Amino acid sequence: MPLTDDAELDRLLDAETIAVVGCSTTQGKAAHDVPAYLQRQGYRIVPVNPFADEVLGEPAYDDVRDVEERIDLVEVFRPSEEVPTVLDAVRDRHAARGDAGAAWLQLGISHDEAAAAAEADGIEVVQDRCMKVEHERLRG
Repeated sequence: MPLTDDAELDRLLDAETIAVVGCSTTQGKAAHDVPAYLQRQGYRIVPVNPFADEVLGEPAYDDVRDVEERIDLVEVFRPSEEVPTVLDAVRDRHAARGDAGAAWLQLGISHDEAAAAAEADGIEVVQDRCMKVEHERLRG
């Protein structure tokens, strides 16, 4: 069952390193502005965007499985129909490296079946919530 409780959401906000799948180079898009906000709050942002070399001053990776450093949480800015593929990569990463133990699907993004499969593999999932909004609300 995806996380919805304030205490659970706040606990996930203790993450230090966040891989952002679909991190955009375009200012004004949520996929750019939300990670930029999180970066200003002190989070280490690792962009995952196969069409960019760099986002927010950080090198971009093609796939979450390619990220060299430890990942605490994976934030997802991809359409709901792409969530199964993204969460499969997170599951692979979690199984191989023991990190990436949480996935946060941004506002408007959800996929119950893929979330359930990820949860069955020990990954905590948040669906259809903006990480920036929740950070401001819970940690304001």
